[in-house]
Formats: sequence, C-alpha cells, structure tokens
Amino acid sequence: MKKIYAVIFSAVMLTCSCEKFLTHDDPVSVTDDNWWRTEANATGALGSVYAGLPGGSGGRQLMFLSALSDEAVARQDTRGAYEAYAKGLQNSNWDVALNLWRDDYKDIRRACRFLENVDRCYMDSSLKDRYKYEARAMRAYYHMEMMLFFGGIPIVTESLEPGNSNTTRNSEKEVYDFVVSELTACAPHLPDVYNNNEAWRISSGVCWALIAKLSMFYKEYETAKMAAQKVIDQNVYKLYRSTNTKVNSFAELFTYAGELNKERVFFRDNGCSNAWRTFAPYGVGGQTVVSPTMKLVNSFETLQGKTLQELGADSLAVYQKDPFYKNNRDPRLVASVLVPGQVYEKDTLRPFASEGSDRIGILNSTATGFWVKKYLDPKDRNGASPSLDYMIIRYAEVLLNYVESLVELGDWQNPDVLHHLNDIRTRAGMPVVDAGKYNTQEKLRQLIRRERTAELAFEGARFYDIRRWGILGEVMNGQVHGAVDPATGAPVMVETRSCNVERDFRYPIPLNELLANPKMTQNPLY
Repeated sequence: MKKIYAVIFSAVMLTCSCEKFLTHDDPVSVTDDNWWRTEANATGALGSVYAGLPGGSGGRQLMFLSALSDEAVARQDTRGAYEAYAKGLQNSNWDVALNLWRDDYKDIRRACRFLENVDRCYMDSSLKDRYKYEARAMRAYYHMEMMLFFGGIPIVTESLEPGNSNTTRNSEKEVYDFVVSELTACAPHLPDVYNNNEAWRISSGVCWALIAKLSMFYKEYETAKMAAQKVIDQNVYKLYRSTNTKVNSFAELFTYAGELNKERVFFRDNGCSNAWRTFAPYGVGGQTVVSPTMKLVNSFETLQGKTLQELGADSLAVYQKDPFYKNNRDPRLVASVLVPGQVYEKDTLRPFASEGSDRIGILNSTATGFWVKKYLDPKDRNGASPSLDYMIIRYAEVLLNYVESLVELGDWQNPDVLHHLNDIRTRAGMPVVDAGKYNTQEKLRQLIRRERTAELAFEGARFYDIRRWGILGEVMNGQVHGAVDPATGAPVMVETRSCNVERDFRYPIPLNELLANPKMTQNPLY
C-alpha cells in the first residue's frame, strides 16, 4: 500500500491536460474558470504541491548530502556533481544547486496557485480550510529548504507572472521569520495525526519539527526547545521497537518490515524506491553511488560505550582493519554500513580483490571499500516495484534536537537529557549514558554530537551539523580515507578535499537565475 503516489497518480491522470496551465498559465490549455471547480480538482492541485517533496535516493536525494560532509563520498556525475563540490570545484553552473532552485520555486508557485484559486472549488468548507493550511505549510517548507542551502532568498507568496519575476533576495532573518511564522500559524489548524493512507501529509507535528530543525541551524535554541517539546507533548510519535525480539529495531526501521511506524514524523512516500540501485554492492545487482568514509566508521562506539580514541592507538588499528571486530561495535554501525569481508546476500564483499564485481573504484562499485546499508532491503534486489519510503524527519532527530537545545541553553542537568538519550541508545542496543563520565556541559555536548552521527548517518543531518557547529573547514579539507587495504595495512586514500568556508557554507546562486533576474545577487566568492 503506497499512500502519496496513489493520490498523486490519480491527480496526474485527472490533470494531465492542465500541467502546462499549472506551471505556465498556457492560454490555450485549461483555464482557471473551468479547472477550479470540484474537490477532486483541489485534491489534485494540492497533490502537485506535495509532489516536490525530496526523497532519500531519488528526486533531490537527501541522502546524497552525506557526500558533502565527512560521512561519505559520491561518484557518477549523472546523479549530480557532488564530488566537484567536495573538491571545491563547484561554480554558478553547478547542477545540484540549479535543480534545487528550480524545483523548490516550482513547488512554491504551485502552492501559491493553489491558495489563490482553491476558493473557486465547490467542496466541504472544513476540508478546504485544512487544504489551505497544508499548502501554506508546504510553501514554508520549500522556503526553508532553500534558505538552508542558499541563505537569503526571495520570499514568494503569490504566483508571479514571467514579466514580473525579477525579485530581490530577502535577508536570512526575514526568511527565517517568515518560515517560523507560517509554520506556527498553520500548526494549530492541522491534524496531529492522519489515517495511515494520508500519513504522508504535513501535520501539526511536522510543522513544529521543522521549526525545531531550522532553529537549531540558526542557534535559536529557545525556539528549538519549544518546538521540539511541542512534538514530544503530542504523544503521537515514539521510537520504533520491533515486535520481533530477535532483530535489531534500529536496523528494521529502514526496511519494509518497519516501514509503517510511529517514528516517522515527515516522510516521502516511495522516497527510497531506488535505494538498491544507489547504495548496494554491484555484486548483488546494485550500483554504488555513495560510499561511506573511514572517518564515519571510526566514529561509532564499542558495545561498552567507549570511543575508539579512548581505547588507544592499538585498538584503533584493530577496529580499522576489522570494524566489526568480535561483534563489539554499536549495532547502528552494523545496520548502517557494509564492510570488507562481510557476507551480504550470499556475496562476500571483497573490495581489494584483484578481480570481481565489488572491487574498489570500478564503475558501479564502492569508492571507499565500504557500502551504505541503511535503507537497503533485499526485497528490492529483484523486486519489480520497489517502494520503500524515506523519512525526512524522524522522532529520534526531534529528541536529539531537544536535548541539544537544553545543553546549549545551559540546562544540561535537566533529567530529560539523559532520559531521551538513553531511550535512543537502548533502542539501538547500546548501554545507557554513564552519568559519572558525562557530567559537564562540554562532555554532554561531545556525546550528543557523536550520538547524532551514529543515529542519523546518511540521512543528511551531518551536512547541516558541520556547518552550524563551525567545523566545516576542519572536516572538509584534506585527505579522505576508506577501508584498510590488506596489501598495505593502511586505509586507502580516496580523494583530497578542498573547502573554503566563506564560500562553501552556501550553495552558489544558479547562473541561469542571475542572467534572467538583474536584481539577483550571488553568494560570496562565487
């Protein structure tokens, strides 16, 4: 059962003749007067607004953001020139920025068109009102997504005609205030929960979760704390725990078995439908575009809650050579990464062999000797219609935002900090936090940052975290290493990265936009 695409497919069938109208106001196509009439018309038009939601391995592919952090590297420019950005080679023609700018403003325009015309439709008034708040909230979300990449952008609240589209950039504060204001206004008028067939829709909890995420980026910790607390107090969401005691709940969460869960706050239906062709080893029919780094693998604790750095150089060397040594690592590592020598789908992964499909560096194989496992489900290996959903925001991230905001506000002794951290850790099979060890604000800050890395690996969060924590230049310059090559006993060198923090903190404004709009200005150093 797939929710959003069942609705959107029906909507597209109803509206195929008016697609040009919806995006271009084509005078020879369907007109406003004979389109905006019924509830079905309104539902179809609102479906086109939701159609812009990003996926994990498709669309705007949020999981690829890992390759713009120290978690992973990307290859195959047909999926976007992520490698160029990591090497500091991007410019105003960079395709990823262009596609993001184009897609989000298309979605914003669709939301504006909906709000300007839906009152023409004959339909239940309460449903119409709810639809309006959904469209407003989605419009705010698309503004938020763009701001986090580009900084200040034009705020658009009406469908602009081609001859009247030369808008100027609003300041970041203006966009921030607009997004928070819109989401705050919409939240009380949206349901806390929908039935399962409509769970993909934006809810009050999604609004507050988005505010918390945005406020964390701008260090507005009081707002982030308030918004995250709103989500928690709804008692709608909870961390997923499998009914099968023999499986790891965290691992199952990203498979079909755990797909229908109460941890997903905001998700894209079918958003990881092509995960197998994006992350899986070539030897089992995959096409590996994104590959984890050794730095990410080394960041996971042992089962005793120790970091590899705490164990010392000798132990670090052992775990680098064999990341799953004696099955003594955080189970989230096992759930998130495939490593050399591991047997997966009856294929022994041999990235350093002299022959075979899984050799490091060959087309469609790993670039580092590691593979992303999160969101891989063997059902998709030969599945005719893969349909795995992608969670844009999980409840675990809401909890991590909440506890981090408490710590940053100086309320690090609040019992909620350890309560929620322990809930997250024990769900994954890790021990509770050692309160005697993590007994200062700074130590808890370090723990929370490491916990975010382990919990949210490959979900795009790290891209924002290294920027808001001020470590972008530290982690995105220099040599990237992969798995240990048995022939040399040393981690393989993958690529050399170059990052200018003043420039690379933001995406470049696309050249097409600069040429078309003389009022548009470029970001620094592009």
